[in-house]
Amino acid sequence: MCKRKCLECSEPLLGRKDQKFCSDYCRNAFNNRLNEDCNEVVRKVNRILRKNRRILSELLDKKQKACSLNALMEYGFNMNYHTGIYQTKKGDVYVFCYDLGYLKQENNRCVLVEKSSYLF
Repeated sequence: MCKRKCLECSEPLLGRKDQKFCSDYCRNAFNNRLNEDCNEVVRKVNRILRKNRRILSELLDKKQKACSLNALMEYGFNMNYHTGIYQTKKGDVYVFCYDLGYLKQENNRCVLVEKSSYLF
């Protein structure tokens, strides 16, 4: 009789001695349950980042090259979430959400940019 059992469904395991799961489904279900608390945080952050990028993309698609920071926030942009910051030798600070970003300027304005090879 097999003493080893699947960690997810407790079905008997046949095959390799180091086998822990009877199927890919059980392996995925086990790991999803194990990581669900941190997955929710990651999903929340990714949702915000995707929304930020979508807002920048829509504005750039409309050929809008500049706007106020308040306008960005009115669209739902969350300034606290970004994927990177790049500071030029001149001291300009670009804030990126994946490949799209903005450069803060005076008077609560910003210039919208697309990441290009000359920035990095």
